[in-house]
Amino acid sequence: MKVLMVDVDGVLVHGRPRDGLHLFTYLERDLGLSRELIQKEFFQTHWGNIVTGREELEPQLAGVLAKIAPGLSAATLIDYWFENDSRLDQTLLTDLAALRATGIPMFLATNQEHRRAAYLMENLGLSSYFDGIFYSAMLGYQKPAPEFFRLATERVGIEASEIAFIDDYPANIEAARQFGWKAMHWAPGARLEDALATFSL
Repeated sequence: MKVLMVDVDGVLVHGRPRDGLHLFTYLERDLGLSRELIQKEFFQTHWGNIVTGREELEPQLAGVLAKIAPGLSAATLIDYWFENDSRLDQTLLTDLAALRATGIPMFLATNQEHRRAAYLMENLGLSSYFDGIFYSAMLGYQKPAPEFFRLATERVGIEASEIAFIDDYPANIEAARQFGWKAMHWAPGARLEDALATFSL
């Protein structure tokens, strides 16, 4: 292993900062918007293009909110969304920092649109822990598409077999392995030392 790639949601980030609940658990109470409605009208309809960089987040969200929640601005919902999806796994971050200090470069490898990718690196401070980020809106493909792994491999500039990867989604793990990465499924209670032992086999 010469490089470690790390997924974000479900690995490093787990919902609301104070309790770990899903970010939209109290969306209707807080902003008057049904969680089911925003899923149907926005995420199921527009998210695929946004997360692969084909559409921009705020204009698309504003258009949807104008129809389903005209009193709610896209900026307000985006702020609420990002702030409520930011609980960092500090134990994992500490372990990753120790590994990085040994000389192993680390990158985030994640399905994100541009705004949240910047939020993760800048507002949540992940730029202090990682050498960079490969994300779907940047690459034009989202995991588990093989193109995501191909482009990330090309940009990091080493052989696929020298890249290790942790992710909580089994399909992403399988796709990474098919491409040649060493990959481990990250489950609740997992530890970095377990992943490193797997990668060394």
